[in-house]
Amino acid sequence: MAERMAFLTTPRTERERRDARERLGDRREVYRPGALLPVVGGQAARCMDCGLPFCHAACPLGNLVPEWNRLAADGDWRAAAARLLATNNFPEFTGRLCPAPCESACVLAIDGAAVTIKNVELAIADRALEEGWDGPLPPERRGAVRRVAVIGSGPAGLAAAQQLTRAGHATTVYERADRAGGLLRYGIPPFRLEKHRLDRRLDQLRSEGTEFRTGVWAGRDVTGEWLRAEYDAVVVAVGATAHREPAVPGRRLPGVHPAMEYLTWANRVDEGDLANSPLSAEGRRVVIVGGGDTAADCLGTALRQGAAAVTQFDINPRPPRRRAPGQPWPVHPKVYRVTTSHEEAGAVAGGPEPSAEDGRVFQAVTVGFEPGPDGQLAAVRFASCAEGGREARAGTERVLPAQLALLALGFSGPEPDQPLFAQLGLAVGPEGVLERDDGFGTATEGVFVAGDAGRGQSLIVWAIAEGRSAAAAVDRYLRGRTELPAPVGASARALTP
Repeated sequence: MAERMAFLTTPRTERERRDARERLGDRREVYRPGALLPVVGGQAARCMDCGLPFCHAACPLGNLVPEWNRLAADGDWRAAAARLLATNNFPEFTGRLCPAPCESACVLAIDGAAVTIKNVELAIADRALEEGWDGPLPPERRGAVRRVAVIGSGPAGLAAAQQLTRAGHATTVYERADRAGGLLRYGIPPFRLEKHRLDRRLDQLRSEGTEFRTGVWAGRDVTGEWLRAEYDAVVVAVGATAHREPAVPGRRLPGVHPAMEYLTWANRVDEGDLANSPLSAEGRRVVIVGGGDTAADCLGTALRQGAAAVTQFDINPRPPRRRAPGQPWPVHPKVYRVTTSHEEAGAVAGGPEPSAEDGRVFQAVTVGFEPGPDGQLAAVRFASCAEGGREARAGTERVLPAQLALLALGFSGPEPDQPLFAQLGLAVGPEGVLERDDGFGTATEGVFVAGDAGRGQSLIVWAIAEGRSAAAAVDRYLRGRTELPAPVGASARALTP
């Protein structure tokens, strides 16, 4: 049995990463392979098994964190996997990609270091897959089978499809790209999620009975009217792919591109579709406009491609290292975080520590993009802005040479001009997302909306939670009742971004 008071005696220890310079030589995941379970088991023992587990409330999936922490600490990994998989279809994804609002809400984080919940989750998930504990769960077909179409194969669509298939419905996923996975496939670099993990999960869905039709653009190749006629219900989970644009001179210059276009080409190289990316950063000076995860992914990708220099502009002030007074525990705070990409930028820069110089310029607003004699991008003009503002401060404008500028300003919602929306009678609301009710239903009977398409740009854990909840709503619509869980709740809405 694990030590019951380990939170008093055992310090927090993160999963070990490979050396930053070593990582730049490949596109593999950043973590160092090796004996992870003994370390994680000791970290899981730090969990206090609180009477009021705020980590559980902060997770949109309602993950049973104290339960699987205790089971992992006691070495009962199979039981821990069962508790984890009871609430999360894809823990190997969230264990790598989620920003872990659960850790921000850990009671230990009030005045100390939280339990390494994300690392424990990942260790359980990976072992469950390796040992075969997380195998296919095909349904027992009983009664009349209803047919459901899911539009989009990102985490929301995949979660909805798996839940509906397991409930006994004949589920088909439509994906306009040539491969399934959505942004998990073409938006997330392999150094954060190697694609064999995604392929393994897709194989599981197929073996359970979910059908995939890739290269089919719903609304063009198949119409909304056809989908409603062929299927008993339709789930729209097309994500939020309408990227935000800066209203500055020179935006249309050759060399200025949306971040997702850049990342997609890089991922296609990794898939073996082509030898080199047409937007490669090799030998070029790169500017990344934006301060979020997508910007960090562009940074890590550009460094691996051999960029001559990479600078990231973040319009926000540099966050504090500890919670600001206006962001008290247990909310997920905006603090200074150093991603693995920023570690790598710091290693290249040669600073005394990775966070000393990591390629970021805070409170930087882009003023314009300037062409060279050949009409290509040659420089980016930027300036400082006041804290909390968006306007350039007079007398602070500077020019930075650049041959590639990547726009990572986030996403406003789904692309609004998709023919599918009108065909299904869906409306885009004033916030740029598809209108729906609290039960994920729309004004059109039998049509539901899940994930970022209805919520707006958010976290992968929210996408999975919404997919699971939408599946429960569809199951109830088709059968008049449901036994599927619906994890999305008010408690999580209050604690997570």
